[in-house]
Amino acid sequence: MKTIFITGASTGLGKASAKLFQSRGWNVIATMRNPESDTELNALDNVTILPLDVTNPEQIKSTVKKALEISNIDLVFNNAGYGLIGPLEALTDDQIVKQLNTNLLGVIRVTQAFIPYFREKRSGMFITTTSIGGLIAFPLGSTYHATKWALEGWSESLAFELNTFGVDVKTVSPGGIKTDFISRSLDMGTQPEYETMINTMFSNTESMMEGASEPELIAEVVYEAATDEKKQLRYVAGADANALYTQRLELGAEAFREQFGKQFI
Repeated sequence: MKTIFITGASTGLGKASAKLFQSRGWNVIATMRNPESDTELNALDNVTILPLDVTNPEQIKSTVKKALEISNIDLVFNNAGYGLIGPLEALTDDQIVKQLNTNLLGVIRVTQAFIPYFREKRSGMFITTTSIGGLIAFPLGSTYHATKWALEGWSESLAFELNTFGVDVKTVSPGGIKTDFISRSLDMGTQPEYETMINTMFSNTESMMEGASEPELIAEVVYEAATDEKKQLRYVAGADANALYTQRLELGAEAFREQFGKQFI
């Protein structure tokens, strides 16, 4: 029986993935900041819940150590993250640092903690949730995009390193996911000079979210990436994300950027 280690498993895609992998006969080690708030996963067979705040380097080390004592691990799914939205000028340094710590450094540190284990057994896989926002950019998300574009480049480079040891590296880039991301996983900065742009952005985002995917559908793409035995790096997930990314590839980056920006500004 294979085992998946998941970060950010309390809601949304992380939770849907935990349930899906469990239903397909995997062991699941589901991690989250507040395990005591879980009401579903701990009722499932072959699911272990461990506490993990990916901004805490010491807890990363101790939780990874504990996980490896519990089970052999075949797949690490780096999924913890949230969105920071707003004009750069309006963001505090604390907001910027927290975004980088969670979305980027958290992933890097969790991955680094597992590499020696995978390298020595010459097998294993890392899958990281990036975003369509790691392949294209929306206005007012510069720091969020900084983390997601970074993860795409980081994964591409890391794949060269680790593939030689039989370890796979993949990314899943979803578009909109029908979860409470907007209310629960969003931090925001604003100031009056940008108000028109912010209002336009939010009204456009609301209409775009109508084309969002259920988290279970994105979880299926994660499962596909985990099991298809392809050396493919990127998996664009959801009809909305695939449409946008195809458009970017067809138009070319500059023409796409110009056309895409007109929807918002």
